[in-house]
Amino acid sequence: MAAISSVTNGAKVFMAKKGTLTLKTPAKAAPAKKAGGLFGFGAPKKAAPAPVKKAAPVKKAASTPVKISNPFKRAAPVKKAAPVKKAAPVRKAAPVRKAAPARKAAPIKKSAPARGGADRELYLPKMTPPEWLDGSMIGDRGFDPWGLSKPAEYLQFELDALDQNSATNPSGNPIGKLIPNKTTVEGSLQPYNEVFDIKRFRECELIHGRWCMVATLGAVVAELTTGVNWVDAGKVELESATYFGNPLPFDLKTLVALEVLLMGAVEVYRNGETDPEKRCYPGGAFDPLNLAADPVEADRLKLAELKHSRLAMVAFFGFAVQAAYGRSSDLF
Repeated sequence: MAAISSVTNGAKVFMAKKGTLTLKTPAKAAPAKKAGGLFGFGAPKKAAPAPVKKAAPVKKAASTPVKISNPFKRAAPVKKAAPVKKAAPVRKAAPVRKAAPARKAAPIKKSAPARGGADRELYLPKMTPPEWLDGSMIGDRGFDPWGLSKPAEYLQFELDALDQNSATNPSGNPIGKLIPNKTTVEGSLQPYNEVFDIKRFRECELIHGRWCMVATLGAVVAELTTGVNWVDAGKVELESATYFGNPLPFDLKTLVALEVLLMGAVEVYRNGETDPEKRCYPGGAFDPLNLAADPVEADRLKLAELKHSRLAMVAFFGFAVQAAYGRSSDLF
């Protein structure tokens, strides 16, 4: 639509959508003619009054007759509401299955504690152990007063002079030292390549300690149960072979033969092993309760065995000194 705006001279401006401007002057109203006679003289004529029309009569609205209800008529019976249907019973939710119990993680095997160090236990307080006893072995308390476990050293000499025409043949001079790098074990009656080696000493200590534990316990129990002195036990066996007072069906010679055969088989089996660790701790049938499965527990048991072995060796040495130099060889 065109926009309209007022102008001072009374004209109206119409603006078309396309930008065309048009000015329109409002037309002047024609002057009203005066009523009268010729040349305007005479009184003006009165306008004839317009006849007044009567208003049309208002029509009465048709009244709707009010129906009067019969008081004697029975009211229509109220319809009973339809019974509410019972809601369907809510189904019980299926029981939630219990989650399978989580499997226990395999226990982490504890590593054996590090041995050695400046704060390790020694057989005497405030003493300096030999440099070759560094505490790496179980039960190492730095005890080696004679230096028996010192690593072997060999001197290498030049060849002697072998001039048979000379009056004297000087011997060769030492040119260096030879130290074995590693102790090896070979299957023989003397399996170690070095006799004076600390590993061989440890094996001998365990063998002697185990025999002394058995011998000490046997001497005490036999003397308490039979009343026979442990020194005189051999004399009694010469008379008749008995065991805890019960006669055996073979003589002493047969017992000695059986002992030699059984112990020989044990020694052959032991010397056939080339692993230094298994020579001391074979495991298997000798550990039926599997006590050495845990490394920490195995080290504790090995240390306990060494302590009992050393105590048993000292105890049986005391038995021997008492029997040789004491007034009586009886233990009790």
